[in-house]
Amino acid sequence: MASELERKQRRKKVIAGSSTILLLLLVVGTVATTVYQADDKPDPNTRTMRSTTKAVKMLCAGTDYKQTCETSLTKFSNTTTSDPKELLKAAVVALIDEASRSFSQSSVFKSNDSRVQDAINDCWEMYYDSKEDLVKTLNRIIDTGLEHLPDQTLNLKNWLSAVHFYQETCVDGFPEGELKNKMRSAMKATKELTSNALAMIGQVSDLLTMLGVPSWSRRLLSVEHRPVMKRGYPSWVSEGDRRLLKEHLNFKLKPNVTVAKDGSGDFGTINEAIRNMPLKYSGRYVIYVKEGIYKEAVNLTSKYVNITMYGDGPKKTIVTGSKNFKDGTKTSHTATFVASGEGFMAIDMGFHNTAGPEKEQAVALRVQSDRSIFINCRMAGYQDTLYAQSHFQFYRGCVITGTIDFVFGDASAVFQNCLFLLRRPLAKQRNIVTAHGRSYSHESTGFVIQHCKIKADRSLKKAEEQKVENYLARPWKAYSRTIFMENQISSYIHPAGYLPWDGDFALKTLYYAEYNNNGEGSNVKARVKWPGFHVIDRKTAEKFTVANFIEGKRWIPSRGAPAHMDLYYR
Repeated sequence: MASELERKQRRKKVIAGSSTILLLLLVVGTVATTVYQADDKPDPNTRTMRSTTKAVKMLCAGTDYKQTCETSLTKFSNTTTSDPKELLKAAVVALIDEASRSFSQSSVFKSNDSRVQDAINDCWEMYYDSKEDLVKTLNRIIDTGLEHLPDQTLNLKNWLSAVHFYQETCVDGFPEGELKNKMRSAMKATKELTSNALAMIGQVSDLLTMLGVPSWSRRLLSVEHRPVMKRGYPSWVSEGDRRLLKEHLNFKLKPNVTVAKDGSGDFGTINEAIRNMPLKYSGRYVIYVKEGIYKEAVNLTSKYVNITMYGDGPKKTIVTGSKNFKDGTKTSHTATFVASGEGFMAIDMGFHNTAGPEKEQAVALRVQSDRSIFINCRMAGYQDTLYAQSHFQFYRGCVITGTIDFVFGDASAVFQNCLFLLRRPLAKQRNIVTAHGRSYSHESTGFVIQHCKIKADRSLKKAEEQKVENYLARPWKAYSRTIFMENQISSYIHPAGYLPWDGDFALKTLYYAEYNNNGEGSNVKARVKWPGFHVIDRKTAEKFTVANFIEGKRWIPSRGAPAHMDLYYR
């Protein structure tokens, strides 16, 4: 259960959020005004009489909510424009406008239920995060030439997918009942506009061709970087290779501050180091955490950007906690360590939640940070160990342990050269490695498990008499997407491979795929016969490489992180 201090801080956030809603609405209005000239804005009294242009109809044809799409674009765009860029701007401005109303609905709710107050606080936090990603989306559209918009598709969908997940999180946070239904109703239009924006961005390239815009070939931006090693260093890599890789990683790691429990550093706790960070810092801020067990809850909010935190090894520098759902804490609040600020990087760190399997959901690490990187880290827990919440994420040479859904969320995350260890659950429980939460088909999100090992740890091996069933994935949301390629899968994985969430929910809409795996648990002949399960070929698998799925060439090498951009085997 949260401390009294935490409760007071949350109440302050709600009050502050309520008092600033008018200001946020004014900001939305300002954005709309700066994008469209005053004489282009429609007269409110004549909106319903305005005709819908051919371009609007074309752009809305591929959306799930066509009438909502046409109405919003007509409302926020020039009456005669056929410029896809102007229409995309209109779609995002409409979404910003509607989101401010939807999220603010939570501020009028009155309840003495602490769960409701927590949900209201979370909605405000989700709103601020949504606004940040929506402004990024709008600015990127404004700053990009029409012919180059297709090159920005993944970036734009990355941010909008996160916005959608924040909407889902806001609604899901309320306990079942009247208030949750009201919040769901308030969020309906915003979710429709988000789905539409995602769909429109996904078809920009086709639309440009239809409108006769000169042909353009997509290419990844080049980056200046040192040669990148093609192997990470999980536990089975030789000591010599680890030493070489460590030298490669540490060539830039000169700490700004050092954290040490023994008093030999600048601070004794990680939270002290964070509280004393400069409000404005140019470049990457590096925090070295010396060997020790740090029993503290760390929350690097979205204002903490471009932070690198490194330790003395994932079994030596450990951040640990035991918050859990069973004792009354919401799942997202159970996280021992939270990384939300863009560009976070962790190296040689351990993140633990020691609540145990009997305490149900207990998160060790929650990651919302866009373009975050985790190298040689260890995430240890049981149910819901790693909450890969949103945005682009990359994990290399990490060890992740757990039982039920121990990697979950709605991020676009690639796990490469990692070790997934299945632990012993409670009696009659089944283990599931992943539970991805994509809920719209237009979202770009998914989990990619590449060149990893999936096996049992010692505790599970000792419990063979329990006959524990272990699965690769189950669908948390309707369009759950997870790809397993080039992995070594042990015999502990059930031949069916995948487990339903609830009856036939999502079995037709999910996307689970396997490519070129090996090991006793990799035989696909006995896999589930769901419409959403696929055994894919090399050409399809290439879509899910680091280079293509999270555009890794644009941002991973420039930070000195090792990554294999393509498939490993030909």
